[in-house]
Amino acid sequence: MSIPAGSAADRRRGRLARPERMAQILHELSASGSLHVGDLSRRFGVSEATLRRDLTALEEQRLLTRTHGGALAQDVDHELPVRYRESRSREAKRAIAREAVRRVPAEPHVIGLTGGSTTAALAKELPQRADLTVVTNALNTAMDLVLRPRVKLVVVGGVSRPRSYELVGPWAEQVLASINIGTAFIGVDGIDVAGGLTTHDENEARTNRAMLCRAQRVVVVADGSKLGERTLARIADVGEIHELITDSTAGPEAVAAIRAAGVRVTVVDGRPGKAVKRSPG
Repeated sequence: MSIPAGSAADRRRGRLARPERMAQILHELSASGSLHVGDLSRRFGVSEATLRRDLTALEEQRLLTRTHGGALAQDVDHELPVRYRESRSREAKRAIAREAVRRVPAEPHVIGLTGGSTTAALAKELPQRADLTVVTNALNTAMDLVLRPRVKLVVVGGVSRPRSYELVGPWAEQVLASINIGTAFIGVDGIDVAGGLTTHDENEARTNRAMLCRAQRVVVVADGSKLGERTLARIADVGEIHELITDSTAGPEAVAAIRAAGVRVTVVDGRPGKAVKRSPG
């Protein structure tokens, strides 16, 4: 199993920065069901005391259950919080974000951004433009964009959802119903021709659909791990979107199936140090 790269200094030492290490712990725990501190210490090149502190911090967030010498996966929820998802496939998400920004017209435009680690990366790539309005229900995206005075920021109301940093529910949907959006960039937990666009939470799905329905053009931004996946709550059918931007780790069969459904699919090369390459179609 590959381990994501941390800082340059960490890579030279064969170590990860703490957020990336914790994200990898959660990723491996979801696959195996249990982990041992000694094994983690050898894998990550840090002391067992450091790993115990990591596991304790994750247990306090109810993301795992500590055991004597290790940890067990939580049975109740398989969704990682955004702060840990951001460190996974980071280069791919940046490449997707840079490609997505190319879809923003040069003239005055309103864009919508749902929550998610890839849409958060997209927000960081947006240009400083006085004629650009961003509508979002994501608190982390709003915190990034509020520091850019030239970009007009509209934050919809709602009830906060800690795992995704999103504001969801009837209040958010009511505000979105009164807004016209040019291009909506939608983050998903799964996209599949039969299953459609899906996410882990039914309230999040309803709010994301409300944004999608107000947009003239809908672009899904999702790294390759999301293709062919189905999670609990359906946002929309695949046929309701105009384009999917993903990366080269996406399975060719999943890409072909989405293209066959009439959706434009753009595949970028998100490997570190690689130039962006667009696939045909």
